[in-house]
Amino acid sequence: MGKWKIKNTRLTYDNPWISVSHHDVITPSGNPGLYGKVHFKNIAVGVIPYDVSTGQLYLVRQFRFVLNQQSLEIPEGGCLIGKRPLSEAKRELKEETGIVAKRWEKLLDMHLSNSVTDERAIVYLASELSFGAASPEETEDVRVIKMHWKKAYQLVLDGKITDAMTVAALLRFKLIHMEKRNHGK
Repeated sequence: MGKWKIKNTRLTYDNPWISVSHHDVITPSGNPGLYGKVHFKNIAVGVIPYDVSTGQLYLVRQFRFVLNQQSLEIPEGGCLIGKRPLSEAKRELKEETGIVAKRWEKLLDMHLSNSVTDERAIVYLASELSFGAASPEETEDVRVIKMHWKKAYQLVLDGKITDAMTVAALLRFKLIHMEKRNHGK
């Protein structure tokens, strides 16, 4: 715990996806304090489905209950801890978009909001795509949006895409393209 000391911990909320705990602590400065932690029971997985030949990628527009608004983002979902994130990313991509990919590359492994949660996210780049019917979960109202990756990148820069996983993934994707261009690939 570094210089933090936990005096007492109690579970304040629990459901199948998250738990919330309250910690009475001694802070690194030696003073008493409190800390709340949201524990995620899943790893977040995301996918950038990318058509290399056209430069098109596939995002989803869906209503996000917590924000009470539509969100444009990469296909995302949860992977139970202990399951294989790549397998769950493949499932999530097919479920939300109907897309199946032959080639997969890990793009990012990150923590989403580490000041209050332990949520981890893994994002993949998927290519060599084939298309079928989507079968979203009953809680998902998803619309697939096809656009050139440069337009998606610009939407991030313009603040039109705000989902953390999508922002990080598209910025990393842009860096990969710059690196390939600078190395003559």
